[in-house]
Amino acid sequence: MFTPVHSSSKAAFILLNNESTFQIKYTHSIHLSDVVESYKITASQQIQQYELEYEDTSIGMPANAENGERFEQLSGKYYIKNMKRIFPSFYLRIGQVRANHRVIFKHKEYPLAHTIKPGTVVKVEIRKLNIFQIWKGVNILEYL
Repeated sequence: MFTPVHSSSKAAFILLNNESTFQIKYTHSIHLSDVVESYKITASQQIQQYELEYEDTSIGMPANAENGERFEQLSGKYYIKNMKRIFPSFYLRIGQVRANHRVIFKHKEYPLAHTIKPGTVVKVEIRKLNIFQIWKGVNILEYL
């Protein structure tokens, strides 16, 4: 669920069903290359970041992995793997200029600006939705 903070915009969602992974992809504002953050849903319905992929270790990007994680360089890209960063939720500001935030779900990219106004801050969380919440919100997967 992508719930706008301090906005009257509708909440946006992806019905995960039995899927347990998704990614958020964006263009880094300084070095203008893509960054991909990979997440999975834990058994306790929290969000675990398990991988980070990027093309440049300059300003704003890590040059190494944290304890227990693995830093790799493959085919011109950098990866931090084996991440176990767990969040009940996190906040994301939908880019207005360069970021072009996209959700990758089942290998397809969905631009968030198609369903959420650029500049909006959203709370990203895993929630069970009832029929009314589904009816009232916006299904991101319907706006490719």
